[in-house]
Amino acid sequence: MTNPSLSTGQKALRFLPIVIVPSILIALFLWAGGWLTPERLTSDKLVTVLQKSGGEHPGYRRNHAKGVCVTGNFISNGNASSLSRAALFAPGEIPVTGRFAIAGGNPSAPDYAVPVRSMALAFQQKNGEQWRTGMNAMPLFPVATVEGFYELQTVSLPDPATGKPDAEKFKAFLEKHPETGRFLAWAKGYIPSSSWASDRFNSLNAFRFIDKEGAEHLVRWSMVPHTDYQPISAADKNDKNFLQNDIARRLAQGPLKWDLVITVARPGDRGDDATSVWPDDRQTINAGTLVLTSAAAQQQGPCNDINYDPLILPDGIVASDDPLLNARSSAYAKSYNLRTREQSQQAGAHL
Repeated sequence: MTNPSLSTGQKALRFLPIVIVPSILIALFLWAGGWLTPERLTSDKLVTVLQKSGGEHPGYRRNHAKGVCVTGNFISNGNASSLSRAALFAPGEIPVTGRFAIAGGNPSAPDYAVPVRSMALAFQQKNGEQWRTGMNAMPLFPVATVEGFYELQTVSLPDPATGKPDAEKFKAFLEKHPETGRFLAWAKGYIPSSSWASDRFNSLNAFRFIDKEGAEHLVRWSMVPHTDYQPISAADKNDKNFLQNDIARRLAQGPLKWDLVITVARPGDRGDDATSVWPDDRQTINAGTLVLTSAAAQQQGPCNDINYDPLILPDGIVASDDPLLNARSSAYAKSYNLRTREQSQQAGAHL
């Protein structure tokens, strides 16, 4: 039974931690990034606000700060070449440099404390072009617009007096952005896996593939694991680095694989709304297999100097009209410039 003495705001505050750990929301804001307009919010102001959530950790990414580098190859089967003229979809094999991470700005956070995880990849085509993509182990994003992103970020920051988000502000946000309810419903029943190796990573944002005739195809993609899912265990929660330890152990035993599965939109499917999931009956194409063979610490590792900007695209792939894409790109650039300068200063201090 509900307690009639509780105010609406108090009920909302009680509901929030049950439905979703607040750190998930903070982490997702960091992932989206960007600005509303130059007059209202600059990237400098954004980073300042974001660091209130994750704290200041010089030399690290402003989001997904804790991670590990991985390397391997993508083996294309040629199936997606009918949708995109990108060289990587022709039959063959190309090198890939990637990164697994957990969301959030704290590089010392326990792996088990942050359910949202990511896979970032840089595909190196033989013609010198790259395809960079950042994917997350969730099916949808909580907001569709940059304005919504900034509002959600603001209302989820803890009140200094209570250490918790303001319940009334969060309630007002949900009333203004009912689409966030879809994400909250997913998060309520989500149980993280015991390994990055068994996570399915999704692009969330839509893109357009351009074929050899110049026709456009609205798509999303996923990396679908070959490793079976196992839920996070009690033992995992006793090891703050269990994801990193697990991936190193697995790769020492042999390669890990994911299939790159392209989902093709039908007329009427929206490409500008990352909060909407396309129906399950949409055409899917297995474009090939990602094979990861080694892992390395992220600092000074092969992924350290890579900015996984989602708008670094080869010929044959272009951005959709999803407003979050430009926001992500600008935030990634700001984060990259800050951390590489900080790393340079740290290296100079040790000379």
